[in-house]
Amino acid sequence: MGLVAYLKTQFVLQLLLGFVFVVSGLLINFIQLLTCVLWPIDKQLYRRINTRLSYSLWSQLVMLLEWWSGTQCTLYTDQATVDKFGKEHVIIILNHNYEIDFLCGWTICERYGVLGSSKVLAKHELLKVPLIGWTWYFLEIVFCKRKWEEDRETVFRGLERLRDYPEFMWFLLYCEGTRFTEKKHQISMEVAESKGLPKLKYHLLPRTKGFTTALKCLQGTVSAVYDVTLNFKDHQVPTLLGIINGKKYMADMRIRRFPVEEIPEDEKECANWLHKLYQEKDALQEHYHKEGTFPGPTITPPRRLWTLLNFLFWAALLLSPLINFACGVVVSGSPLLILGFSLFLIVAPPFAAITTVSRLGYVYQFCTSRD
Repeated sequence: MGLVAYLKTQFVLQLLLGFVFVVSGLLINFIQLLTCVLWPIDKQLYRRINTRLSYSLWSQLVMLLEWWSGTQCTLYTDQATVDKFGKEHVIIILNHNYEIDFLCGWTICERYGVLGSSKVLAKHELLKVPLIGWTWYFLEIVFCKRKWEEDRETVFRGLERLRDYPEFMWFLLYCEGTRFTEKKHQISMEVAESKGLPKLKYHLLPRTKGFTTALKCLQGTVSAVYDVTLNFKDHQVPTLLGIINGKKYMADMRIRRFPVEEIPEDEKECANWLHKLYQEKDALQEHYHKEGTFPGPTITPPRRLWTLLNFLFWAALLLSPLINFACGVVVSGSPLLILGFSLFLIVAPPFAAITTVSRLGYVYQFCTSRD
């Protein structure tokens, strides 16, 4: 293990990364709160400002993937599809098999300029979570309780409000509803058998209601659906902890573009189209497991400096006062000050770590659970 790789595994450095993310996130949330006065005056200006503020927060997580861990993302698609990235409103359908699949999606969003305006259907409980939920609230993310009788009006109203969004947005849908596990897969395939639907090997049975509703509400705004099938080289099983420890992964993403004109408008036919899509996704995963690659040409978009520069800005802004204070304590020579600051360094890291992990666990629980 080289020196740099060793340093990335050290708790103190990881704690500083978390400190910068949490404190900058709270500052960004506060600024977002102040921008609410713009909503009745200029709604589109409010949206453009909050798109950039959210980028400043989300890009720190993308920085961890791209620069800290050095994870590479290779796209399997044609140049004509890539030329449209970041230039149209789209719905993204992504398989939900890994802890970091959302980060891989975000890194592609960042490289094509739509990270700040990316959208998702989120559980209502996440609205209570600082940083994540609060930022999503200011971004007009649609929150739902996963009970269609209660969510119908909320989802329709939230989606229709996005029809005039001024920035190109990528709207992510996890149609499977939850992260893939063997137990969930077994239950899902029992449901598929009872409904007379073809069984899937690498995916759960997709939930069609969210997709058909999003497509209907965003009709005239969304111009295409991007089907993204994600896998990793050498049977890697990536984790968030691995990313934090600086472990490098090799992600492959097969991306197919479907113009909305090719998707049936009838709800039942649209649902059948989605089921057929997942059968094709399953075939793509089968090909990947046999060949170690997806079919089609490859494109590797270069990572951009913006994520690194953004993090360095926040790190310089937030860590400089802490470092200056520490130097002042040492130079002062006061045993009482040195002892007090040393106790703070001993007590604060475990407390901050427990708080951060509990928040991430809360978010992950609701992001990956099924009602």
